[in-house]
Amino acid sequence: MNVYELIISDKEKVALEDVFFSTENKAILNQILKEHQYLEELRVYNLPVDNKILLYGDSGCGKTTTAKAIATALDKPIVILSLSTVISARIGETSKNLKAVFDQAIRQKAVLFLDEFDQIGKMRGNDDKEVGEMRRLVNTIIQLIDYFPLDCLLICATNHHDIIDRALLRRFQLKLRFDMPEEEKLNSYYDKMLAPFPEHLKAIDRKYGVSFAEVKDYVHTTMKKRIILELEQKK
Repeated sequence: MNVYELIISDKEKVALEDVFFSTENKAILNQILKEHQYLEELRVYNLPVDNKILLYGDSGCGKTTTAKAIATALDKPIVILSLSTVISARIGETSKNLKAVFDQAIRQKAVLFLDEFDQIGKMRGNDDKEVGEMRRLVNTIIQLIDYFPLDCLLICATNHHDIIDRALLRRFQLKLRFDMPEEEKLNSYYDKMLAPFPEHLKAIDRKYGVSFAEVKDYVHTTMKKRIILELEQKK
């Protein structure tokens, strides 16, 4: 398996102001960005910046978009890897592949975004049969994280942080929770999604108790149907 074929090449630029955060998460992320913008100045005082972040919580609530927005704000490339695609039955191969991905991010001074982090971070005691191999794999990624340089950023995302090995969790200086958005946040997101469309198409039934990703899919599907119907009626 060529691990480089599994890396997602994503050059999408996402502005931080276009991402919907909780007030707490927004303040923390702004602090992270400032630290990295003044990295050299802080080094003078031997002050390390926070560069290892775990994003956890409900699916579709902005974890991937957040990683892209951080990369955009810092003008860094982003290396994206879903860990479910790199896990191999041969633990040694998985470790080798992960090291290759970390090395690429370090060379590029990039934001390294590892999605589905729970795939590799499962607690070492979950399965007696595989405990030895899993311990070696977890130890490998612990070493990779520990030696990750400060001019890069490691962001990991999971929907199941409760099953991740505690030794791994301790490596993250910051852990940000992403919950299902409240009605007010969803209304703001609906307004943003509907803004490009003509006024007569914007009146749609708004769904609540759903994620941002679900709203995006729902708006796109609804708008496509309405635009096509309108075009067909004009024929």
